Amino acid sequence: MAENLLADLMGSLLIVAPAAFGIVFAYWLYKKLCKISLFRQSREDDEALLRRMEMADAGEAEADSYQKLRQIYRDIQAGAKAFLAAEYRMCLAFLAVFGVAMIFFVAKVESGWDFKIGTLTAFSFFVGGITSMVSGYIGMMIAVFTNARCTMCATQTPDSLAWKESFNSAFRGGAVMGFALAGLGILVMYFLMCMYVSAFDVAVEAVKLFECIAGFGLGGSAIAMFGRVGGGIYTKAADVGADLAGKVVSGIPEDDPRNPATIADNVGDNVGDVAGMGSDLFGSFAEATCAALVVAAQSGSLIAQGGWAGLMFPVAISGGGILVCLVCSFIATHIQPVKKEVDIEKVLKVQLGATTILLTAVVYILAYIFLPSKFQIQAVSGTVINFTPTKAWGCTIAGLWSGCMIGFITEYYTSHSYKPVREVAQACETGAATNIIYGLALGYKSAILPVTLLSVVVYLSFYLGDMYGVALAALGMLSNLSTCLAIDVYGPICDNAGGIAEMAEMPETVREKTDALDAAGNTTAAIGKGFAIGSACLVGLALFGAFVTRAGLNLASVSLVSPLIFASLIFGAMIPYWFSAMTMKSVGQAANEMVKEVARQFREIPGLLEGTPGHAPPDHARCIKISTDASLREMVPPAILVMTAPILTGMFFGVEAVVGLLAGGMASGVQLAISASNTGGAWDNAKKYVEKGGLYIDMPKRDEVTGEIMRDEFGSPILVSVRQRKGSECHKAAVVGDTVGDPLKDTSGPALNILMKLMAIISLVFADFFMSINNGQGYFNIPRRVF
Repeated sequence: MAENLLADLMGSLLIVAPAAFGIVFAYWLYKKLCKISLFRQSREDDEALLRRMEMADAGEAEADSYQKLRQIYRDIQAGAKAFLAAEYRMCLAFLAVFGVAMIFFVAKVESGWDFKIGTLTAFSFFVGGITSMVSGYIGMMIAVFTNARCTMCATQTPDSLAWKESFNSAFRGGAVMGFALAGLGILVMYFLMCMYVSAFDVAVEAVKLFECIAGFGLGGSAIAMFGRVGGGIYTKAADVGADLAGKVVSGIPEDDPRNPATIADNVGDNVGDVAGMGSDLFGSFAEATCAALVVAAQSGSLIAQGGWAGLMFPVAISGGGILVCLVCSFIATHIQPVKKEVDIEKVLKVQLGATTILLTAVVYILAYIFLPSKFQIQAVSGTVINFTPTKAWGCTIAGLWSGCMIGFITEYYTSHSYKPVREVAQACETGAATNIIYGLALGYKSAILPVTLLSVVVYLSFYLGDMYGVALAALGMLSNLSTCLAIDVYGPICDNAGGIAEMAEMPETVREKTDALDAAGNTTAAIGKGFAIGSACLVGLALFGAFVTRAGLNLASVSLVSPLIFASLIFGAMIPYWFSAMTMKSVGQAANEMVKEVARQFREIPGLLEGTPGHAPPDHARCIKISTDASLREMVPPAILVMTAPILTGMFFGVEAVVGLLAGGMASGVQLAISASNTGGAWDNAKKYVEKGGLYIDMPKRDEVTGEIMRDEFGSPILVSVRQRKGSECHKAAVVGDTVGDPLKDTSGPALNILMKLMAIISLVFADFFMSINNGQGYFNIPRRVF
């Protein structure tokens, strides 16, 4: 008894201490960012800046760039707070209403009513939702806090210092969110489990305990759905509207201070790519952990031999990941800092690679500390399989390394450093249509390798540890969550920094640095989306396994030769397309409103479009209101679709139909999410490749005097390579592709991650309710037959 108690205490320490360290480290990074002032530090800095402005022919109007920067920073911050306040009011109302309904739905079990289960699950749901909201708020506020400071760092001299400090500020801003979210998620979830232990006898009621905890994952995922869909609609309504009205129609640069939609666009970068991504990955962590705990609780052997510590191994993986990511973060900021442009992508890749290598060793140690040397797991087939710490390590690192490889594969298909995106850019030579065709083809092709990797991981982990192995693989992919979030949030911070630099009319040298940081940020954002999609697929499958286990289904009852399951599978495969259609149309409608509003202001505010000195300022607040109203209005129908589909299917058609629904949704959702995200990312970086002057096309050489086409001795035109830049026909074609791709990569694609997870976690939480209706056959009580 004393030995078991000591092991449990040691296990708790190895979980709580890393989480606490993560939160403390996030606060330390925040204090480092606070030291960056938004005011000029010295007279010498003032003079150096003014000299650079004069060399760039900036003129006297740019002498107040710092003042403009601070005003833009305050506008973005106010817009972000206003949107989150409006969105979170709706989310709190949803948590209250749905939480009360859950008490009664979940309390209905096969044996009657159990309101203890219903109440505790609803409380977990509410806590999970609040934690997700707090995570999103922290990420949003730190990103907004950091963006102007990144711009300030880019003004420093010499250039090597500017590169280092601007990169470090953006990376630290992302790391604050990464470590705060991971630490907060572990602490809240673990303390919730410790509270619930007093209500259950773990030795015999572990399954009920962790079913109640599954509500925590449902709450996190539900808020993530609102954050991803609402934030995605907000950001792309502003982005697409600003691009169409500004670059395409009026011919002014991106983030030009004359464009009324630029503030809304910069607010949107934080709303969708930071708050939305934070809630998304928090939900993934919570759901993967819940799935592993529910499956592990079915093993009486693990509980008897490993006790509480053995059950907590999935949580320990995330705790170990925090410590590894903490140590590796110093590689980017101290050991191998950025000193020039070419260092940026290399340093970010080293972060991902270093954490993956170190975690491979750390997970092995944790497996032998937490798990007994041998125990049995109940397989879906009904048989019992022997499981060991080595097998647990194998399942976990399969997910870990596949996540790393999916990230680099995504980079290959979305970075303009490689052939696929350059081919898309080259297609702009013949117009926007060929650009779009090439981009779509790239997106479809980019799904091949990631899906193949996921298939291998699923087979390997299922072979080693059945559904428990799949859940561990999902947690392995999420184990370096802190670093992945830091890398992902780095992108929107740099994007905002570049926008602020242009709107504040900073020197060209500053904009060049922020553009380079932003270009790398686009690639890292694509890596983050690939990572999020891969982990969502594994998490969804882990939850699927937990649902199958909890519903007591076996291989015979989930056979594809069942007409009910086959029909449900086809219907489930359609839901991601239905969902994507809703979100894409919402972006289009909101962007249409934005374009009309920007055009109205250009038309009615004298001198605004022409940039006449002394003209009235653009009405940014009106554009922010359009994006806010559209996102809050349009985020509800897609969420209703995702949340009601499994509930209605289980109620009327039974648990076997739910199995088909989930399988179909995951099978089509992962393909659609990868292709949509990578297509949009490729179009975005193809545009940036053209803007930086990387694209050359052959054009007939003309006589400098007459302008006639020059020909060789055979009468063929003499061709010369002409560099394409902003304003060229190729650039206009690239902008069209980028605009089409915006809702794909930042709204529909990322939101499909949550669709796969949310349908599965709802099914798991409501499994007992489904089983209470005609023994799991639903109100229609459809007979079970096979073809």
